[in-house]
Amino acid sequence: MDIGSKMKEYQNIINKELENVINKEDCPEKKLNESMKYSLLAGGKRIRPILVLETYKLFENDFKECMPYAIAIEMIHNFSLIHDDLPGIDNDDFRHGKPTNHKKFNEATAILAGDGLLNGAYYVIGKDLRETTDRLLLDRKIEILNEFSYAIDRMIIGEYVDTEFENKNISEEYLEYNYKNKTGAIIRLCVRVGAILGKCSEEELQKLTIYSEKIGLAFQVKDDLLSVIGDEKIMGKPVGNDERRGKSTYVSKYGLEQAKNKLEELTKEAVEALESFGEKAKFLKGLAYYIKDRNK
Repeated sequence: MDIGSKMKEYQNIINKELENVINKEDCPEKKLNESMKYSLLAGGKRIRPILVLETYKLFENDFKECMPYAIAIEMIHNFSLIHDDLPGIDNDDFRHGKPTNHKKFNEATAILAGDGLLNGAYYVIGKDLRETTDRLLLDRKIEILNEFSYAIDRMIIGEYVDTEFENKNISEEYLEYNYKNKTGAIIRLCVRVGAILGKCSEEELQKLTIYSEKIGLAFQVKDDLLSVIGDEKIMGKPVGNDERRGKSTYVSKYGLEQAKNKLEELTKEAVEALESFGEKAKFLKGLAYYIKDRNK
């Protein structure tokens, strides 16, 4: 399987859907809408919505039913990126090779654009809930709504821990707690949303949750490695920001080689969690390797 081509196909589908969620009218808040669109369509790998769609496809053929939730998750992800880049948090100037939102517009607009994307995600979900007439399916979607709220709460907590422990000697326990929440919570959400909407069994949900937690942690460990050994031209942002800000990472805590070994271990465990799904999980397994081997 050519995972790159498959991802490109997914990205095109997702980008078309994202185009439809931003108000393009000439109105007093036009600049705010442009700010939201700027970040939402700036690029990115779309790994999170792809995870929703591919997990759902383990159980169903047509991913139309889960598309609103995939789009909502990408909106929430971009809300987090806008706020993560702000001067009071990471103070980054570039993302995807372009000026960050607060540099392109201004800090107030960036804050409100992030808020708008978060609220817009719930609007997308609410619209889908209103249009769902099947009672059993509606119950699953209400369960998913709770999953969304929990994951966002965890992500915010992880971001707080990340900023609170800058220039401090964070414990191994707190470092993993940070990563499971800041990065892992939304990736876990993606997989669980696809599985729950796909009417999975409890056993299947447990295995997929393990997979999601392993790739979530692997994603952040890889980010730590790229912050040290990545190529700025490929990444579209400067390397070394974590070190300059005094952030504790897997690399600063355990060293480069041990971080690489951890990444390999997590990827292996993620793939093993999918064994019972057979060939249907081929793409999800490939995605675990993609996360491990990515260069941005």
